[in-house]
Amino acid sequence: MGTARERPQAAPGAFTAFARFVLCGGAVGLASSFAVAALADRIPWILANALITVLSTLLATELHARFTFGAGNRATRRQHAQSAGSAAAAYAATCAAMLALHQLAATPGAVVEQTVYLTASALAGVARFAVLRLVVFARHRSQAAATVHSVRPLHATATATAVRTCAATGLAELSRAA
Repeated sequence: MGTARERPQAAPGAFTAFARFVLCGGAVGLASSFAVAALADRIPWILANALITVLSTLLATELHARFTFGAGNRATRRQHAQSAGSAAAAYAATCAAMLALHQLAATPGAVVEQTVYLTASALAGVARFAVLRLVVFARHRSQAAATVHSVRPLHATATATAVRTCAATGLAELSRAA
């Protein structure tokens, strides 16, 4: 009989996971902004920002692995790499939005800049949540892969049945995740 720690946790629903994502990401983001400001007194701002961005992405990925998406385990190297990729894409999206704004308006006001930046950040955050939930921390991928690797079909019909079963399981998990 396994203890509660050994049993896999049920994945939280989309709303719960999103609330946890906002809470964890927001807390790390807020702490990061103070850390960059403090570190920028000692080293160039761009270096401070890069260092804190790497550290905050590592921390946020661990929090998302353990808490946000209910895995209860440490993030793997693959998950860290994928999370870093999604963070880089979100960063690129916010930069692109600001560049587009400055192409459209020579001197946009602070309110317009903040509105564009925060809107781009919010949209990038929602997209990042979807990527993390459906790709990076998706449980159905590892379960389906284990099923495919453990099946030793005797002939082609058994192989086709196994593939259809894995695909149906993956689609059902995606539907539930959405």
